[in-house]
Amino acid sequence: MKKQRIRPIAIGVFESAGRILVYEGYDTVKEKYFYRPLGGGIEFGETGAQALVREMREETGEEIKDVDFLGMIESIFTCNGDPGHEIVLVYRAAFCSDEVYLREELTAGEDDGTVIRVRWMEKEWFRVHPGMLVPEELVGLIG
Repeated sequence: MKKQRIRPIAIGVFESAGRILVYEGYDTVKEKYFYRPLGGGIEFGETGAQALVREMREETGEEIKDVDFLGMIESIFTCNGDPGHEIVLVYRAAFCSDEVYLREELTAGEDDGTVIRVRWMEKEWFRVHPGMLVPEELVGLIG
């Protein structure tokens, strides 16, 4: 059995014209799509803000600025049948390049070589489709 642990992560809320940038995931057990802002694990000795800057550079190749702490969410969940427990530090941030806001979709890559679909989605859509934005408490936090 895989060792269970609490994982600290940092995610970034990037907004443009009432939309936020999210990646699309799919839970094969629940047979359900979900969406989450980009980010990733916080490494030892790194702040959450530093982790977000590094993760965005690694995943999208883009530099970010104006990283501002919004809040913390403790997320206990199951995805693809595996239990998870994350301490999620949520930041609002902006891209240094205005060109990113003009693209409908971005390409992002994970450490294992997986390419993920990243796109701008209306914030309001998540209000009328509860449970689609994860962690679920994020909807209330981003306003």
